[in-house]
Amino acid sequence: MTTPNPRIASAADVARLLQPVVVGGDILAYSYVRELHRAFDIERTIVLATQDIKMLSTSRFTDYRLEPHIHKPEGLYEALERVAAEERAARPECALLVLGCDDCHARMLSAGKARLEAAGYAVPYIDFPLLDDITQKRRFYDLCDELNIPYPRTWYFSCGEDGPAELPAGDFPYPLIAKPSNSAQFQDAADTIEGWRKIYEIESPEELAKVWRSIRNSKYAGELVLQDFIPGGDDAIRTLTTFSDAAGELRVVSGGVVCLQDHDPTALGNPLCIMGEREEAIIDCARRFLSHVGYRGFANFDIKYDERDGTFRFFEVNTRCGRNTYYLSLGGQNFAELIVREFVLGEKTPYREAYEPFLYCCVPRYVLDRSMENRARLQQALDVMGRTAEPYPLHYAPDSFMHNLWARVMHANQVRKFKRFYWDTNGKQLK
Repeated sequence: MTTPNPRIASAADVARLLQPVVVGGDILAYSYVRELHRAFDIERTIVLATQDIKMLSTSRFTDYRLEPHIHKPEGLYEALERVAAEERAARPECALLVLGCDDCHARMLSAGKARLEAAGYAVPYIDFPLLDDITQKRRFYDLCDELNIPYPRTWYFSCGEDGPAELPAGDFPYPLIAKPSNSAQFQDAADTIEGWRKIYEIESPEELAKVWRSIRNSKYAGELVLQDFIPGGDDAIRTLTTFSDAAGELRVVSGGVVCLQDHDPTALGNPLCIMGEREEAIIDCARRFLSHVGYRGFANFDIKYDERDGTFRFFEVNTRCGRNTYYLSLGGQNFAELIVREFVLGEKTPYREAYEPFLYCCVPRYVLDRSMENRARLQQALDVMGRTAEPYPLHYAPDSFMHNLWARVMHANQVRKFKRFYWDTNGKQLK
């Protein structure tokens, strides 16, 4: 059961007493900032990042601080403890909340939960043994088998010393998807992997052999997962975001169809445009999974519709807010408010499905028009966009002129990115 923070008795006191601290500098970081301001009128969120991200550092709602060592556990914990000490010295009555933006920070915040709670933070992440268990893709698929949740045909190979020197590349159907079983560890080893990508699209035995050699000779010692390629374009992909309470019950859910995803090889698979769409089969599978493992807080599922048999196949669960969680707010439920009410105020969240018509979109209309092959889906997306008040998460009218200028620059830069990585390559990522 959630233990309410004794320093904050009601939502009316949140703006005065709560000090949020966000770790990271991406779209999710700013989404936290804007939605905390929208929900509770919080004027100052501390943001820790390793470099100057202008759309965050120019925001009037951020206290932006460069911390070069937060990509490592001890560096992160020391930085957060230093922030806590400073804030408590200035405002002894304040309560602290820490929020991460990617897999590696979610892992570190979960692993260091006891230490951070001792420093005064509310840490809205599941305990590390559970997080580490279900984020291993082999374990996730084992649970899918147990719970009758569809997933793609899959093979596993150890990249450590016990793994094969070469793969039986001629034995697999092509195309294939190759990805790490442990995404956080794979990211940590990125500088030792030639041609590193989040996900690899493999079209031939020769290409698989090349990818295997680059990973096998790196610092990554986890498993490489090979999967049957599910046919279909970007709009076959589905996303689902869930929020569960301390009893492991699903309390809030939202999701949609991915109209367009990033095709930059270093960001491949990140949704850039999502349209709200409810699928009962997806919600039912997620509910069974979350209840079975006793999950609490935010989770995000990656799914793809398989037109061959009409199933929705689950790829993975992210044990944190996804970078696109702002779409939950567009669907009618401020996502940052849920975290505060559950983990800081100790309130019970009523069940809600946040599917008010929405289009989450990080690219100009021109990019959608040129990139979406399904023209019926494109027209549907444009119609919904016209009814969505703030489809772009980085634009926020109450924020500073400079923040919104940088937000517009990032928005316009998507044209250049799509030209380089999609239009000029006939829809294929650069090899």
